[in-house]
Amino acid sequence: MLPTAELHCHIEGAAPPELVCALAHRHGVDVTGLVDEQGHYRWHDFTSFLAAYDLASSVFRTPQDYAALSHAYFTQCAREGMIYGEIFISPDHAMAAGLGYEAYVEGLAEGILQAKDECGIEARMIVVGVRHLGADSVRRAALAAVASPHPLVTGFGLAGDERHGGPEDFAGAFAIAGEAGLGLTAHAGEFGGPDSVRGALDHLRVTRLGHGVRAIEDAALVTRLAEEGVVLEVCPASNIALGLYDGYDAHPVARLRDAGVAVTLNSDDPPFFDTSVVREYATVAQAHGWEAADLIAITRTAIDAAFCDEATKTALRARLAAAVAPAS
Repeated sequence: MLPTAELHCHIEGAAPPELVCALAHRHGVDVTGLVDEQGHYRWHDFTSFLAAYDLASSVFRTPQDYAALSHAYFTQCAREGMIYGEIFISPDHAMAAGLGYEAYVEGLAEGILQAKDECGIEARMIVVGVRHLGADSVRRAALAAVASPHPLVTGFGLAGDERHGGPEDFAGAFAIAGEAGLGLTAHAGEFGGPDSVRGALDHLRVTRLGHGVRAIEDAALVTRLAEEGVVLEVCPASNIALGLYDGYDAHPVARLRDAGVAVTLNSDDPPFFDTSVVREYATVAQAHGWEAADLIAITRTAIDAAFCDEATKTALRARLAAAVAPAS
């Protein structure tokens, strides 16, 4: 089992349906229709996915709820070989459920540190603004992250419906976060085409892009990504489930990598898309003929691009090298 690392996972979107249903019962939240008879989240397109995501998120009401969520996610990932993971955290979702930013972060941090103590997994958090809630909301998320720093909050990003708002609308929020030393990433090139990727690069000064796969439609943009060393947080199962591509064979991750673009593999919202990081590694490898050395390189890329301190990266590289010495 090769070590993995993940840069793109929404923590509310990683909530197991059974945990969501248990908390819904505890807090009296009506989640009728959210989960089907087989225990899977029910949705059929991107709009209904966002609605299901928001409903599932609404059951998390206390710091202890969030601690249970982050602990459950990272212990499961560690069992599957993950040595490092970053999660997107959304102050807007916590606020909608009645929880302030600091309590939200502390709850998640409690679960993360417990998982580290038990399994040795390292993790960090990336605060995200939700673009379809508007530029003011995204700015408030950046200000919250800067005003209440936490050692495990190391990045800032932009998530939500890519069909709303141009990158220039969020430049002020990204300037606030960047000046505070947070790593910067943004969802682009998923439902938006190459122009959304170009806009994120030009206006938000990101070093990473969430998804970014539709850059493949513009050869000059692919060249730019490779030359500037921008890292793509690629989520194949998510892209396929949401109808961007017909299957893993048709997904452009291998073509992007062959063109010199730095790519990583990620789960996005794993139970919604019936996936995990280890499953992404295995399925992409099978579809594109990648070998162990290719997957080890993917993990190295993720570590190099991680929003954590250099000492942590050095320790992670040593763990990776020790674990894969025979394979590499």
